[in-house]
Amino acid sequence: MSTELGTTGDATPASPARTNMFSNLLSEVGLLFTFTVRVCVAVITTLRRKRLAWREALDQMWFLAHVTSVASALVMIPLGVGVALQIGALADQIGAGAYSGAVVAFLIIGQAGPLVCALIIAGVGGSAICADLGARTIREEIDALEVLGLPVLERLVVPRMIAIAVVCLLLNSIVLVIGLGASLFVHVLILDGNAQSFLRNLVQFSQPSDFVVSGIKAVAFALISGIVACYKGLTVKRGAQGVGDAVNETVVLSFVLVFVANLAITQFYPLFVSAKGAY
Repeated sequence: MSTELGTTGDATPASPARTNMFSNLLSEVGLLFTFTVRVCVAVITTLRRKRLAWREALDQMWFLAHVTSVASALVMIPLGVGVALQIGALADQIGAGAYSGAVVAFLIIGQAGPLVCALIIAGVGGSAICADLGARTIREEIDALEVLGLPVLERLVVPRMIAIAVVCLLLNSIVLVIGLGASLFVHVLILDGNAQSFLRNLVQFSQPSDFVVSGIKAVAFALISGIVACYKGLTVKRGAQGVGDAVNETVVLSFVLVFVANLAITQFYPLFVSAKGAY
């Protein structure tokens, strides 16, 4: 009986804690969704009224490109080499070495390229945006703008959203070139493959819509990371410690949402576009 009472006594206090945690999670999701809708409305209103802060957007583009371009290239080179080695070795074992270019193209164009851009943008660019807006928030600069009647979303958030989308789209193009070049280098010089067959199968099994979807993924991932970073930065509490916590939460939450969005886009893409070379 004492064991049962002890078990009951231990379980009773835990239930309200779990309920409170679940309520906080739902509240956070609701606030993030509301912020997303407000940002979308602000973007449409700003572009329609031609009131975009171009100077701020250009400054953010330059900053994001400066901090993410080298990191993306350094991540993509070993990833492209690793993909080419693994795929090439496996294709040779099953007698399909000539088709390694098609598999590499599918992995790099459809998955690796946009994900590398998203992780770098979220981990480097998103954390920087969150820290910048968080510092402005704890210094009460955001409150000062609101007191002056200046729209915070229009002045600070919209330029950053446009900048992060443009930079991630351009970065995705660079990453794809680097990844495919590294794979071709490994296929020809290390695996003793044929560059002509690699490129022929790359063209045969890929199509323009694959590159379009890759760009759409990059832009979608960038917008997700930007919205999370701006939301966390504008809702910072507890001073400098709160800024550090917000940056960590931004990176983790952006990664989770990016992987969920990637899974959704990957699953819906074959429903609208048929695979090339499958017939």
